[in-house]
Amino acid sequence: QVELLESGGGSVQAGGSLRLSCAASGRTFSSYTMAWFRQAPGKEREFVGRIKWSDGSTYYADSVKGRFTISTDNVKNTVSLQMNSLKPEDTAIYYCAASRALIPTFRHEFDYWGQGTQVTVSS
Repeated sequence: QVELLESGGGSVQAGGSLRLSCAASGRTFSSYTMAWFRQAPGKEREFVGRIKWSDGSTYYADSVKGRFTISTDNVKNTVSLQMNSLKPEDTAIYYCAASRALIPTFRHEFDYWGQGTQVTVSS
């Protein structure tokens, strides 16, 4: 059974940092692309960034480029999202997702989802 389990969410002041982790289990993800999405109250779930497990190549949404970094740990089978210089508009539930597509960006391209972890940034 495939499971993506996020952790590391919490509350932080603007300008601070948080690191989210996604533990992937239940199958081999080496050929998958992993991504982070987020959903703020009353808004659509939006793409944050992705990483190809095979070669570590990344791509980020403009809103987080230069502040957020996605990485993988092949030993622990985890995907991390390092978030720096956080802003109140980064407040959302953050989701980890896995896709078999090469360059997925849209929700329907992802096969597996985690339950999400709350991130709250206060001004």
